[in-house]
Order: sequence, then structure tokens, then C-alpha cells
Amino acid sequence: MRLIEKVWFYQHKAKYWLVPLLLPLSLLFFLLSQLRRVLFKLGFKQSVKLDCPVVIVGNIGVGGNGKTPVVVYLVKLAQQLGFRPGVISRGYGGNAPSYPYLLNEQSTAIEAGDEPVLIFKRCNVPVCVGSDRVASAKTLIKQGCNIIISDDGLQHYRLQRDKEIIVIDNKRLFGNGLLLPAGPLRETTTRLNSADLLIFNGEGKPKKVLAGSTLPSLSMELGATKLCNLVSGQQITVNDFMQLHTVACNAIAGIGAPERFFASLQKLGFTLNAQQGFIDHHSFTLDDFSQYPDTIPLIMTEKDAVKCREFAKENWWYLPVDAVFSPKHQQQIEVLLSSCRKEMNSDR
Repeated sequence: MRLIEKVWFYQHKAKYWLVPLLLPLSLLFFLLSQLRRVLFKLGFKQSVKLDCPVVIVGNIGVGGNGKTPVVVYLVKLAQQLGFRPGVISRGYGGNAPSYPYLLNEQSTAIEAGDEPVLIFKRCNVPVCVGSDRVASAKTLIKQGCNIIISDDGLQHYRLQRDKEIIVIDNKRLFGNGLLLPAGPLRETTTRLNSADLLIFNGEGKPKKVLAGSTLPSLSMELGATKLCNLVSGQQITVNDFMQLHTVACNAIAGIGAPERFFASLQKLGFTLNAQQGFIDHHSFTLDDFSQYPDTIPLIMTEKDAVKCREFAKENWWYLPVDAVFSPKHQQQIEVLLSSCRKEMNSDR
């Protein structure tokens, strides 16, 4: 975790002197972001309404909240409801030959970014990346998609949206509650009031983050039942893995909250000999793994695996996770998606 992130989440004494120094920049960030949003509201900046529903899955803070598992869940649910979903993303960290870039079987994380590649391989639906989300969405509509799910993009106001889902880390919440760069927030917590649904990622009931708010909110946990080998593609349940291999392992994670991944492994029963967190979207090379022996398993996240397959070793495994909701909360999400069809029909 970078120093500034430790400051944001009260994990470093530098918060006592660094935060006051950054507050003027946070004020400037607030003024500029508010001005931009007002310009869209007043019509000085044009937003675009698409011919199909758009569902935004985003957050008001930076990284590590669990958006991607929610996107995967929504894609599969949309398919069950009879939609033809497609996913748009900024493609952070990618460098495609041109934009908008439509992923294919040969697409790499270097071209498209790690999360879009993960979603494409998991869901087998059209995925398009680029900074112009309107152009990306129109590309997917040409592919036959009739609902667009946006991985992040909550602050991309040029693209009109039918539903907004905000994902919140139920443990870290909003850190010190300040805007960038003094804090981790892109928008103030009052922005939550305009969302259609809040999803709290992590154990426990959703925390009350807005006094007097009646905004729909629900809990989500990340469930894992199997491990996948990066070289052979073998899939094996966690229990069988421990019986055939060992409970001792090494672990790495280049995600927004690496500690969450390490805690998940320990909760499953693994003993971590060594663990190493990297910054979110880290571009891995073989040198990053030089200290890990080939004699015990090395376990990483699925997001990391899409960047490591080309130089992976036989003892490298990844742990795919799924968004898990209670039956009651599953029904809430289904109602939310189903309402998109009604709104789509009423607009015709």
C-alpha cells in the first residue's frame, strides 16, 4: 500500500502533517468537479442518451471496493433475464492500437487493461474499452447488445445512465472522508443520495453512512470455492487442493486492497508463508517473483493472473471470487435490472 493510501485510511502517522498540506488541493478538486457537474446539469456540456439501458457500477472513492465481481454478477443475471449485455470500461493501464477497442480472444491486459480482460474471459460477452464511454457503448450496441453495464464511470457524466449502483468497502468505507488528494474520495458522500442502490462489500450489515437516508442498500460477500492453475488450466476445489498439495502457500496481490485477499486465503484455511501486496493494476514481470520458490504453491487473484500467464510457472494458481448475495438481496438486484426493460419499452 502506498504511503498516501495509508494516510487516507488512518494507517500512518504522516496523516497528522500530510493531510493539512493537501487540503487546499482537495478544495480545488471539489470546486472543479462541482463546476463540471453543474455544466452538465445546465446543458452547457452535452450528455448522451443511448438507445438501450445503461447501468453504472462505480464508487465515490478510489480502488479496491469490489466493482468487478458485481459487474460479472450483473452480466450473468442480465443474461438470465433475457438481455444481451455488453460491458464498457476505461481500460485502465491498457494501451490498445485504437479506441474504442473491442476485446477478442487474443486481447491482453497490456492492450485492454486487466479488469476488462478478466470480465471478457469470465463472461464471454462483448467488452469494449476507451476513455470515451459513449463511443464504446455505441460500439457494443452495433454488436447487438441491448443493455450496457459500465465497469466504473460514475463520474463520466457525458454518458446518461438509467441505473447507478455504488459499491462500498464495508470495512474501510470512505477513509478520512476527504476528497482527493487529501482523502480517497472522488465525490463527497452526499453523492450517494442520487444512486439507485448501494452495495456494501464485506461481512456485517451495511453501515449507516447517511443520516436519515432511505436509500436501498444490501450486503455482498466475495465467495471462493476453487483454484485454477495458470499453466495447465486445471481447476480444483479448495478442499481438494489442500489435500493434494498443502495448506502452506505464498501469496501476491496487485489490487486496491491486497490485505482483503490475504485475509480471504487465511479464512479458507491457508497458511501464508509470505505475502506481498502491489499497487492496483501493477504490471508484473518475472522479476517480481524471484523470491518465491517453486516448491510450494503461489496463489494470486484472478485479476493478477491475466497479466502473469505468459511467464507463469506450474506452481502458480489463482483464486476466482464471485459476488455472493442473500436470496432477498438477489431479488432486489433482479427487480432493479428488470425495471430497465420496462423503462426501455416505455421510451419507444
